[in-house]
Amino acid sequence: MAWRSSGSSNAALIANLARNGLIESDRVKDAMAKVDRAHYAPSNPYEDSPQPIGHQATISAPHMHASACESLLPYLYPGAKVLDIGSGSGYLSAVFARLVGPTGTVIGVDHIQPLVTLAENNIAKSEDGKRMLESGQVKFIKADGRKGWKEGAPYDAIHVGAAAAEHHTDLTDQLKSPGRLFVPVQEGWMQHIYVIDKDKEGNVKREKLYGVQYVPLTDAPV
Repeated sequence: MAWRSSGSSNAALIANLARNGLIESDRVKDAMAKVDRAHYAPSNPYEDSPQPIGHQATISAPHMHASACESLLPYLYPGAKVLDIGSGSGYLSAVFARLVGPTGTVIGVDHIQPLVTLAENNIAKSEDGKRMLESGQVKFIKADGRKGWKEGAPYDAIHVGAAAAEHHTDLTDQLKSPGRLFVPVQEGWMQHIYVIDKDKEGNVKREKLYGVQYVPLTDAPV
């Protein structure tokens, strides 16, 4: 149904995602409706497909952003701390910020400085986004996302927006107990989404969901 969710405006896109069952909760619908993808995607922002943002990177399809938000939603409560790895154009970091509210924190990590700058510029296109940056509610940092960001750990929720070559233990270690990680993982010729839960005792459970196609989580391009 994802291919049928495109719209002529941000409101139409979100309405179609909800009608097709790709957005299930009112909280996710409201948060995504408040972040205009046109501020983050340089072309075809309301198409339900990945779009290039330069530097061999993409902004993921809206239905994948909806899936990530729905999967992480129990951990995206007001005041939660979120790590968004491969934050790219900054779109999903902005959505997460609206889900965790002004008492929460979202740290977006990318390994390419021009994308870090792009994310900062994009979120500042709206007045509330500008306030989030100025208050420190949202921060964008240049770092190797495969190692997470220990300085801000532990996190209630971690989202990875590029395919990992393995299950990076650094990311699981940086989860709170309890906490949840949403990550695409490369497995041979295939990629699959994994949801990794850490319970309050620190026990880790991995659940394999569905096949996907993401750009790889790698070194910065030369």
